[in-house]
Amino acid sequence: MTVISFDLLAQARNPEKKIIRSDFQKYFDECHVKGAVALYDNNKRAWILSDTSDTQVATLPASTFKIINMLIALETKTIKDENSIVQWPGSTDTLKYGYRPDIYKNISVKEAFTVSAGWAFIELAKKIDRSVYRKYLKACNYGNVDLSESGPDFWNFGPMGISPINQVEFLKKLYDGNLPFSKRNMDIVKGVMISEQNADYTVRSKTGWTMANQINTGWWIGYVEQKENVYFFATRLIQDRKFNSPDFSSCRKAITRKIFKDLKILP
Repeated sequence: MTVISFDLLAQARNPEKKIIRSDFQKYFDECHVKGAVALYDNNKRAWILSDTSDTQVATLPASTFKIINMLIALETKTIKDENSIVQWPGSTDTLKYGYRPDIYKNISVKEAFTVSAGWAFIELAKKIDRSVYRKYLKACNYGNVDLSESGPDFWNFGPMGISPINQVEFLKKLYDGNLPFSKRNMDIVKGVMISEQNADYTVRSKTGWTMANQINTGWWIGYVEQKENVYFFATRLIQDRKFNSPDFSSCRKAITRKIFKDLKILP
């Protein structure tokens, strides 16, 4: 006899809806990028997608990987908490680093997450065996779990990939506390993710940008908590670096904000 769980029965009675909003593509066109956005309305159990295919295509997660990377570092006790200090391994002469010289110093994990100091998370990754990463990525159903890139920065280079839909699925599990990490560690990461907060809503998010293979791959992912609902989102931009535009970085959030306004999620 087959036993069907109550969760599966509930899911059958309340199947998730899927709404395709091809009109969102105009915002990507305005920024001269290819792109996709996946959103999930928690109350309505509804997916809102810009398309049926690109939202399912996996690409490098770039710095959005810092979310799960921090969870793994906490769970493996590689770091004690968000205030743990990562020692800068390079020269003390930060003036030699022309790009964002202020991040090349001893830095807390929280600050490294907020300012996206990639080197700090590379240092953490050097202390965590790939087999440990593989175990947690599989348990979280995070991306394609292809860790064949030899360098420590495998979320910015190589064949590892995750789709916008998969990003949202992971974020919902984090929100629900349905990941193989302690509640303490998930709460720490949720706190570090806060990027905007007021009386009406809280945004927990992370950006990402990698330039591997002469392609700009940009992300903004996270979730918006309102008093009555939660909306999960993952926006990804793709641009050939031959057509670099100075607003590529700002477009990640600008496009998402326009979609939020259309959906009346944020003003």
